[in-house]
Amino acid sequence: MRRFGHILPVACGLALALGVGPAPAADKWTMPRTSYGDPDLQGYWTNHSMLPLERPKELGDKARFTEKELAAYREKEMQAKVTNFGASTTVHYNLDDYGLGDDQIHLVHNLNTSLIVDPKNGQLPPLTPVAQKRRDASVAWAKVHEFDSAKTRGLGERCMVWTNEGPPIQPFGYNTHYQIIQTKGYVVILMEMIHDARVIPLDGRPHLDPKVRNWLGDSRGHWEGDTLVVETTNFKAGLHEDYRFHYAATTEKLRVVERFTRTGPNRIDYRFTVEDPGTWTKPWSGEAPWESVEGPIFEYACNEGNYGLPNTLSGMRAKERAAAGKE
Repeated sequence: MRRFGHILPVACGLALALGVGPAPAADKWTMPRTSYGDPDLQGYWTNHSMLPLERPKELGDKARFTEKELAAYREKEMQAKVTNFGASTTVHYNLDDYGLGDDQIHLVHNLNTSLIVDPKNGQLPPLTPVAQKRRDASVAWAKVHEFDSAKTRGLGERCMVWTNEGPPIQPFGYNTHYQIIQTKGYVVILMEMIHDARVIPLDGRPHLDPKVRNWLGDSRGHWEGDTLVVETTNFKAGLHEDYRFHYAATTEKLRVVERFTRTGPNRIDYRFTVEDPGTWTKPWSGEAPWESVEGPIFEYACNEGNYGLPNTLSGMRAKERAAAGKE
């Protein structure tokens, strides 16, 4: 079965959402190791969560939910999705039909009120003055030109980069499954969304030449005890089109450090720090734990905005002709 884009998540890959929940921690759990002695992170994992990158303003400085508060928050978020995509629109979008109902998704247990844990207010740091001007100019440009062509549409719509690909890897509404594969000297993270694979060398080699720039950057890893530390640089500048950074117009100074620590048979603690002195006034950090699920990962077929891009652009051309009195 083919799965189309981010508008209608078809059920085949979402069957993974029915993965097993976290098992009780073993009394004497021991870190599994590969045949060559590295901590074994291999398997199928999900980071699915309804928590936003930034803490909702109404929560103030509240960093953690109680169990009861978390359940209420999840219920509220699921209802919001039904309202936004269901009976209140002209398009029927029942989340249960696509395996996205509250009782159909494996939700990772996390009592944090936001993915961001530093700054303590759960918010992104302020943009630098130069970055704010850059962002304002980008917003102004987009108001006029965002529908000029396929190239001016967002990266997600063009099936190039999505939030849950990372780095940093952030939860998204669906397709939040990953497979970790290890060999001596490499770790590979296969991502369900757009089925990209990050191949991370562990042999100490330097990053690519600074002239080489990628949407997902260039990753290099090493072990600090039982923690896999991955540094990623060489990002393309201008990731303001990218959901990962809330359209912050990042620069080529962007650097992301991720830390993967297996803490039990069914859990990985995932933490990250983002810094870009050309964009934010200081670095910021977040965490989004992973839990094990059943595999395999099915193919994700992203087809240019679910074949909707021609309609999107032709609709804008029609609007322009009408405004000019030509229709």
